[in-house]
Parts: sequence; structure tokens; C-alpha cells
Amino acid sequence: MARKAGRRQVCDKAQARVRLRDAEAHLDLAGMADANSSPEERKAAASCAVLAGIAAADAACCAALGERSRGQDHREASDLLRQIEPGGDQAAKQFGRLIGLKDAAQYGFDDINAAMLGAAQRQATGLVEFAERMLTR
Repeated sequence: MARKAGRRQVCDKAQARVRLRDAEAHLDLAGMADANSSPEERKAAASCAVLAGIAAADAACCAALGERSRGQDHREASDLLRQIEPGGDQAAKQFGRLIGLKDAAQYGFDDINAAMLGAAQRQATGLVEFAERMLTR
């Protein structure tokens, strides 16, 4: 059974730039933790990486498609990312991997280990770079 279309919001390149700045700020904060950080710092940093990825996905979609997902199901944003050419499929995969850490980083009781944090930082960085490319084309 196909998912029904979720909520979407019309947006433009000016709004994409706002979301890109949000993404960059979250990514900067995500980069403040590393393998030697406390478990709480790693969890907070991974959470910031997730927020960076969400903001970057918004920026890319606004810039390339003129709309972004506003639904609770992050798979809707992934579906929109896939529509972007070129590079949308890869961005959607990065986004999916990053969103896979959201629950653990933002709501979980278990630690985010160094490998998980590094993966979150890499996925978020890739999404921010993708959004930057969408804004310059």
C-alpha cells in the first residue's frame, strides 16, 4: 500500500538560505563532540547532527523543488529529496541513515558511541554540502 502524500510547504531560495544557515549552525555544534567527549555530549552532538540534516534537507528541497516536507514522517522528506536531480538518491540515503539515529540521540537511554557520532556527523555534513550545491545551481 502506497503512503499518502504528507503535508508540504511551498518555499523559495531565500527560505532555503535560512534553513541552510540553520543546518550549518547545528552542524557546527555537532562538531564540538568527538570520541573523547562524555556520553551526554556525544548524544547532544548526534542530536544536533540530526537537526542539521533535517534543516539541510529542507534547504535542498526548497532550492531545487520549491517545497519542503512539513509532516511528522521523515520518510516524506526523503521522498522529496529523491526527486532532486542530480544527487537526490544519494542525499535521500544519507538522510535515511541520519534519521535512523534520531530516536537514540533525542529520546534514548543508551549512549551514542563514537562510531555512531562519527556517522551522524558525516551524514549531516554530506547533506549540508548537498544543500549548498542546490543553492548555487
